[in-house]
Amino acid sequence: MQERLDGKLAIVTGAGQGIGKAVALRLAREGADVVVADVNTQNADQTAEEIRSLDARAFSCSVDVSRLSEIQSMVDRAAAQFGQIDILVNAAGVAQTGLFVDLTERQWDRVIDTNLKGTTFCVQAVGRRMINQMPEQARAEGRANGSNGKIVNFSSISGRRGRAEQVAYAASKAAIISVTQSAALAFAPYNINVNAVCPGVVPTAMWEKIDRDRGRIAGLAAGQSMRMFIERTALKRPGTVEDMAGVVAFLCSPDSDYMTGQTLNVDGGFEMT
Repeated sequence: MQERLDGKLAIVTGAGQGIGKAVALRLAREGADVVVADVNTQNADQTAEEIRSLDARAFSCSVDVSRLSEIQSMVDRAAAQFGQIDILVNAAGVAQTGLFVDLTERQWDRVIDTNLKGTTFCVQAVGRRMINQMPEQARAEGRANGSNGKIVNFSSISGRRGRAEQVAYAASKAAIISVTQSAALAFAPYNINVNAVCPGVVPTAMWEKIDRDRGRIAGLAAGQSMRMFIERTALKRPGTVEDMAGVVAFLCSPDSDYMTGQTLNVDGGFEMT
């Protein structure tokens, strides 16, 4: 595989499992060193060990992205360990499935703080670092040749329309699309690219929990809710974590230098149906 990211340092949040882990491994295979950030220390350590087995550098970082102090500590540690930060992928997230009338303030705060607040302030902290590490003249001129950083946020097809049983989750993912556009505009003068990805059905631990919760609400058997989503997908199959990682790798590479503020559906055609 062509090492498009050779010499780059990537921070991947939520990299302890699922899509985040697949992204971290893919970026490492493309030549990047990776900071494996996750609230679950054991999972983060395991992903980092797998990356090191690929002859790439990695270290794990325990971080709760809903806490700004931990976000800044993650960025400071990454910079101290590896120097320049070139890539940020915000894959950390949680879901909440239940009836609108039963939604609690605690549930709302947990989802919004992790998904939206976490993504927003990770972008801010890393974006600020990317600007400050630019050569002084380039920073003063506001432009430079090539990209000075790649940021990729994870939204969801749930952010494309309302979800009666996922009010907080859908709201957080819709807002991430807006934050992506705002950040793209804010960082464009510094040639920092900010884009997002909307996955469809990807059988991960999160989707399995969504399937169980939706099934309980609708009286469906295990797996039936997920199958209904897949049947609505044009390609008639679920996505894989590798499908998502491949698109993220493209958005982190020089091949996407002329893209910013975009949100790509990686959903097998679900949103067309």
